[in-house]
Amino acid sequence: MSLSTLYSTLADLTLIVHVALVMFVVFGQLAILIGWARGWAWTCGSMFRLTHLASIVVVMLETWVGVTCPLTALENHWRQLAGQAGYQTSFIGAWLDRLLFYNAPDWLFTTLYTLFALAVLATFILYPPRFRHG
Repeated sequence: MSLSTLYSTLADLTLIVHVALVMFVVFGQLAILIGWARGWAWTCGSMFRLTHLASIVVVMLETWVGVTCPLTALENHWRQLAGQAGYQTSFIGAWLDRLLFYNAPDWLFTTLYTLFALAVLATFILYPPRFRHG
């Protein structure tokens, strides 16, 4: 296996982890809302809920302070070492552009991340996780 292939594979693996994290945040919130309506106990799990809330809060804070997501930076690093082009914008922005041919300014993503984080926080407060005492 050549170094270029190795770096490309590492970039692809980083992309998979990044997509999984995005899916966890988005579909996790959907599962929490459905679980709230249906009384699913697992959607009250404290580790799940704390990890979910922390994930979107980190994303929100990154955009507020203008920090590139570490997973985006890592994937770009691997792609550049493989001789490929990295992202010219945010991870979500780049994929929306690829998937939907839609381009939006960074402030819009910051606003959307903030609103989503507030929705997750509201759900966390209104449908709190259950912490085991013992």
